[in-house]
Amino acid sequence: MSEDQRMYVPSTPLPPARTGVLTAFDPGTRTLQAGFQIAPQFKSLPVDIVFEKDVPVQMRDGVTIYADVFRPAGSEKVPVIMAWSPYGKAQGSSLAVMGVFGLVGLPNSIVSGLEKFEGADPAYWVAQGYAICNPDMRGIVDGEGSSVLWDRQDGRDCYDVIEWLAEQEWCTGKVGMSGTSYLAVSQWFAAAEQPPHLAAINPWEGVSDVYRDLVMRGGMPDTGFARQLQEGSFFGKNEKEDIIGEAESYPLMTDLWENKIPAFDKITVPAYVVASYSNTLHTAGTFRAWRRMASEQKWLRIHNTQEWPDYYDEQHQDELRRFFDHFLKDHDNGWEKTPTVRYSLLDLEGGDQIDIPADQFPPAHSVPTKFYLDGRSRTLTTTAPAAEMPVGYTVAANPDAVSFLTRFADETVLVGYPKARIFVEARDCDDMDLFVLVQKLDAYGTPREAFTVPNQSAIAHDLTDRGATILRYKGSDGRLRVSLRHLDETLSTNEVPAHSFDRVEKLASGEIVEIEIDLLPIGLIFHPGEQLRFVISSRNLLGTMMPGIREYVGANSGQHVVHTGGEHASYLQLPL
Repeated sequence: MSEDQRMYVPSTPLPPARTGVLTAFDPGTRTLQAGFQIAPQFKSLPVDIVFEKDVPVQMRDGVTIYADVFRPAGSEKVPVIMAWSPYGKAQGSSLAVMGVFGLVGLPNSIVSGLEKFEGADPAYWVAQGYAICNPDMRGIVDGEGSSVLWDRQDGRDCYDVIEWLAEQEWCTGKVGMSGTSYLAVSQWFAAAEQPPHLAAINPWEGVSDVYRDLVMRGGMPDTGFARQLQEGSFFGKNEKEDIIGEAESYPLMTDLWENKIPAFDKITVPAYVVASYSNTLHTAGTFRAWRRMASEQKWLRIHNTQEWPDYYDEQHQDELRRFFDHFLKDHDNGWEKTPTVRYSLLDLEGGDQIDIPADQFPPAHSVPTKFYLDGRSRTLTTTAPAAEMPVGYTVAANPDAVSFLTRFADETVLVGYPKARIFVEARDCDDMDLFVLVQKLDAYGTPREAFTVPNQSAIAHDLTDRGATILRYKGSDGRLRVSLRHLDETLSTNEVPAHSFDRVEKLASGEIVEIEIDLLPIGLIFHPGEQLRFVISSRNLLGTMMPGIREYVGANSGQHVVHTGGEHASYLQLPL
């Protein structure tokens, strides 16, 4: 059924800015000698690397794609790490990727330029006795077929390439996967297909549900980044999936969107998952996949920056090597003693704590605690107000939000999943797009924020004042279109509500409805005297997730009323 709902648009060739030094089709095997530099700004190679370029690999349906393989010189067999994405396997040395490194404040000299964008660098891994395989997925650059976006088709194709790699004469038969963003998401799909020779995965931040994370977060058609993804990548000779057209044609959950959720219960391979609290595209999906995947051997590390500085950090590369050495090389290196969870706590004042060990997430001593909204005092209290007090705003007015405060007398730590359970009413309209935010304030009421990247220049401020949330953390947010409030009882838990998004329930005049909104996971320290502010608004409080994309404007009119106290005791549940 999902095949019937898929839509396609013509693809276009890779533009010059996305073209790397090695993009041109040129099959064959050559040796890149130690000291080789692809360009002066990149790292030189520490060892000789055998480079097999544009190797054809045939998929089960007859489609041929092309892969680049980097492996150690010599006859010793090695395991291989694969990176699966639609960005062009030779884009690491392109102007676009160099520009992205500049945007986040990373020097290009930390990589060789041979790596796939967001993937493992052959300069490091080949020197450690691994091969790197960078395929162009179907429909990308020179590959045959039509490309799809985050789909179980990715999983089937990954299976075929993994099994092909395992048969190569230079390979030990063990294959791993690593990478961030698209390269992380593809790992959920690959692992769910259970290829026999996939020995371990390393998803480093990525969505795990295209509907809920990318095109319809909270049931709202916020497709700015999806459009950038569709139009700014998936370059090739044939067709690419029209995710924007699909979102417009199928605004409710259908087989099409179900097919873009990995079968988490079939993911049993060892996994080292890396997440953050601050990536408004990836955070919910990474934690969802971590919770739901069936792997008995799985580790979670929650860092305190943006994913690229974290991924290419020397210490983290070395740690990832310990994981792969254990599962791809059978090294008895004590990796299994690594804490199941290591989480970070942000204080947004330069005193973050990282690598705090725990057996689970949230840690066992984190207690979901209700903070009730008091419309009379505009505070959050741990006891429900006896008297009912509605508060609200007119959508077109200023302010177009209501907020509630609490001040912590003692050092207070939140770590886990916040959610809001609130009673709302729409006046002079039959629906509401609601945005909520948990924000930290200092003792004087000033909002606390923090850059997640090394670039904190004037331009970075300009970009992040009204968006680019992946570069600057402003708090834990959530959103919901109220007519899509129906909960999926099989997916929802006390801590994390999940909506079915399969029905529309408009609001009648005067009707008060109860809704639950999931907010992004949180790890936040409040020092004595500091405050927490909970905001409810008709406005997109954080702006865009990426720089330079269209900002979503809620489909709102009339008045929004939030009911508090009495029979309508709305609350914010915090992991205290």
